[in-house]
Amino acid sequence: MEIASHFQFVALTLGLGASIGVLDAQAAGAGLSGYQGAWMLSGSNCAEIYSSAGKGVSFKKPIDLFAPAFIVSGNRLRTPAASCQIASAKPNGERRTLILNCANAVAANEVKVFMKIMPNGFLRRYYSEQDTAGIDYERCGR
Repeated sequence: MEIASHFQFVALTLGLGASIGVLDAQAAGAGLSGYQGAWMLSGSNCAEIYSSAGKGVSFKKPIDLFAPAFIVSGNRLRTPAASCQIASAKPNGERRTLILNCANAVAANEVKVFMKIMPNGFLRRYYSEQDTAGIDYERCGR
């Protein structure tokens, strides 16, 4: 009987953990609809970095690890060098602060990113909360 209780506790704990993970992902995804898609530094050529992959796009092979580009799909953000889980996407004035859990071939770490969708459809990325200029990215494939 004690073993059965232990397994029920473990199952309940895992179920709650999975539910919390799903709720976090949904919360992050709720504020990301305008960010979905492939993005490239403004003025760059999307065809040099991306290729069509069924319903979406992917990085062209061989991948240019230094390309100023990223893809947002659901609650994932991928760069040529890293894959990130978007842990949260919270409003911060006119901007949105994204907390990313990123991993590459060498390490994993948390990254904070500040972004804003501009009226012209560009995405402006800021390097810090104090950055007032930012840098513009264009959506590819639209």
